[in-house]
Amino acid sequence: MAVDVKYTAEALASGDGRNGQVKTAGGSLDLKLAAPKELGGSGDGNNPEELFAAGYAACFHGAVRKMAGEADQDAADSSVGVKIGIGGDDAGGMALTATIEVVLPHVEKAAAEDLAKKAHDFCPYSKATRGNIEVDIKVVED
Repeated sequence: MAVDVKYTAEALASGDGRNGQVKTAGGSLDLKLAAPKELGGSGDGNNPEELFAAGYAACFHGAVRKMAGEADQDAADSSVGVKIGIGGDDAGGMALTATIEVVLPHVEKAAAEDLAKKAHDFCPYSKATRGNIEVDIKVVED
Protein backbone atom coordinates (compact mmCIF):
# COMPACT_ATOMS: atom_id res chain seq x y z
CA MET A 1 0.00 0.00 0.00
CA ALA A 2 1.44 3.36 -1.03
CA VAL A 3 1.13 6.25 1.39
CA ASP A 4 0.91 9.86 0.27
CA VAL A 5 2.72 11.35 3.29
CA LYS A 6 1.35 14.77 4.30
CA TYR A 7 3.19 15.15 7.61
CA THR A 8 6.07 13.46 9.40
CA ALA A 9 6.53 13.63 13.17
CA GLU A 10 10.05 13.35 14.52
CA ALA A 11 11.18 12.50 18.05
CA LEU A 12 14.49 11.56 19.63
CA ALA A 13 14.95 9.30 22.64
CA SER A 14 18.21 9.43 24.59
CA GLY A 15 19.60 8.22 27.88
CA ASP A 16 18.96 4.73 29.15
CA GLY A 17 15.92 3.69 27.07
CA ARG A 18 12.93 3.69 29.41
CA ASN A 19 14.90 5.82 31.87
CA GLY A 20 15.97 8.73 29.75
CA GLN A 21 14.53 11.61 27.79
CA VAL A 22 12.32 11.96 24.74
CA LYS A 23 11.67 15.13 22.79
CA THR A 24 10.19 16.15 19.50
CA ALA A 25 12.28 17.83 16.83
CA GLY A 26 10.40 21.11 17.30
CA GLY A 27 10.84 20.96 21.07
CA SER A 28 7.16 21.26 21.98
CA LEU A 29 7.35 17.89 23.73
CA ASP A 30 10.28 17.26 26.06
CA LEU A 31 9.71 14.57 28.67
CA LYS A 32 11.66 12.68 31.27
CA LEU A 33 11.16 8.94 30.85
CA ALA A 34 11.01 6.48 33.72
CA ALA A 35 9.93 2.87 33.72
CA PRO A 36 6.74 2.30 35.74
CA LYS A 37 7.04 0.80 39.20
CA GLU A 38 5.24 -2.32 37.94
CA LEU A 39 8.21 -2.93 35.62
CA GLY A 40 10.83 -2.25 38.28
CA GLY A 41 11.30 1.46 37.62
CA SER A 42 10.88 4.57 39.72
CA GLY A 43 7.65 5.65 38.02
CA ASP A 44 8.66 9.31 38.33
CA GLY A 45 8.43 10.14 34.63
CA ASN A 46 6.42 9.21 31.59
CA ASN A 47 6.81 5.92 29.79
CA PRO A 48 6.37 4.79 26.17
CA GLU A 49 3.03 3.11 26.90
CA GLU A 50 1.57 6.39 28.20
CA LEU A 51 2.76 8.19 25.09
CA PHE A 52 1.31 5.49 22.84
CA ALA A 53 -2.00 5.56 24.76
CA ALA A 54 -2.22 9.34 24.38
CA GLY A 55 -1.51 9.27 20.65
CA TYR A 56 -3.89 6.37 20.03
CA ALA A 57 -6.67 8.05 22.04
CA ALA A 58 -6.34 11.32 20.13
CA CYS A 59 -6.20 9.61 16.76
CA PHE A 60 -9.10 7.24 17.48
CA HIS A 61 -11.20 10.12 18.82
CA GLY A 62 -10.63 12.00 15.57
CA ALA A 63 -11.75 8.90 13.65
CA VAL A 64 -14.87 8.54 15.83
CA ARG A 65 -15.80 12.18 15.24
CA LYS A 66 -15.26 11.79 11.48
CA MET A 67 -17.44 8.68 11.34
CA ALA A 68 -20.12 10.38 13.46
CA GLY A 69 -20.14 13.37 11.12
CA GLU A 70 -20.48 11.14 8.06
CA ALA A 71 -23.38 9.31 9.73
CA ASP A 72 -25.04 12.57 10.84
CA GLN A 73 -24.67 11.55 14.50
CA ASP A 74 -24.02 13.94 17.39
CA ALA A 75 -20.42 13.60 18.62
CA ALA A 76 -20.66 16.53 21.05
CA ASP A 77 -19.19 15.68 24.46
CA SER A 78 -17.59 12.53 23.03
CA SER A 79 -14.31 11.14 24.30
CA VAL A 80 -12.00 8.19 23.80
CA GLY A 81 -9.83 6.61 26.47
CA VAL A 82 -7.09 4.15 25.63
CA LYS A 83 -5.36 1.79 28.04
CA ILE A 84 -2.12 0.20 26.86
CA GLY A 85 -1.01 -2.89 28.74
CA ILE A 86 2.47 -4.38 28.56
CA GLY A 87 3.68 -7.78 29.67
CA GLY A 88 5.53 -10.91 28.70
CA ASP A 89 4.47 -12.94 25.68
CA ASP A 90 4.65 -16.65 24.82
CA ALA A 91 7.93 -16.17 22.92
CA GLY A 92 9.77 -14.80 25.96
CA GLY A 93 9.58 -11.19 24.80
CA MET A 94 7.28 -8.32 25.64
CA ALA A 95 3.91 -7.54 24.06
CA LEU A 96 1.21 -4.87 24.22
CA THR A 97 -2.56 -4.91 24.57
CA ALA A 98 -5.01 -2.07 24.01
CA THR A 99 -8.43 -1.32 25.44
CA ILE A 100 -10.32 1.50 23.74
CA GLU A 101 -13.28 3.05 25.56
CA VAL A 102 -15.54 5.21 23.41
CA VAL A 103 -18.03 7.64 24.97
CA LEU A 104 -20.75 9.02 22.68
CA PRO A 105 -23.39 10.31 25.12
CA HIS A 106 -25.81 11.58 22.44
CA VAL A 107 -25.79 8.43 20.29
CA GLU A 108 -27.76 5.22 20.88
CA LYS A 109 -25.52 2.32 21.95
CA ALA A 110 -25.96 0.21 18.79
CA ALA A 111 -25.17 3.21 16.57
CA ALA A 112 -22.22 4.14 18.79
CA GLU A 113 -20.85 0.59 18.51
CA ASP A 114 -21.14 0.82 14.71
CA LEU A 115 -19.30 4.16 14.72
CA ALA A 116 -16.56 2.70 16.92
CA LYS A 117 -16.12 -0.23 14.52
CA LYS A 118 -15.92 2.13 11.53
CA ALA A 119 -13.44 4.32 13.42
CA HIS A 120 -11.32 1.22 14.11
CA ASP A 121 -11.32 0.44 10.37
CA PHE A 122 -10.30 4.05 9.55
CA CYS A 123 -7.84 5.02 12.32
CA PRO A 124 -4.18 4.74 11.24
CA TYR A 125 -3.14 3.61 14.75
CA SER A 126 -5.67 0.78 14.53
CA LYS A 127 -4.38 -0.13 11.08
CA ALA A 128 -0.79 -0.16 12.39
CA THR A 129 -1.65 -2.46 15.30
CA ARG A 130 -4.16 -4.73 13.53
CA GLY A 131 -3.05 -8.33 13.85
CA ASN A 132 -0.11 -7.30 16.04
CA ILE A 133 -1.71 -6.65 19.44
CA GLU A 134 -4.98 -7.56 21.14
CA VAL A 135 -7.41 -4.63 20.87
CA ASP A 136 -10.69 -4.54 22.81
CA ILE A 137 -13.13 -1.77 21.86
CA LYS A 138 -15.92 -0.86 24.26
CA VAL A 139 -18.67 1.74 24.04
CA VAL A 140 -19.21 3.02 27.56
CA GLU A 141 -21.50 5.56 29.19
CA ASP A 142 -20.06 8.87 30.34
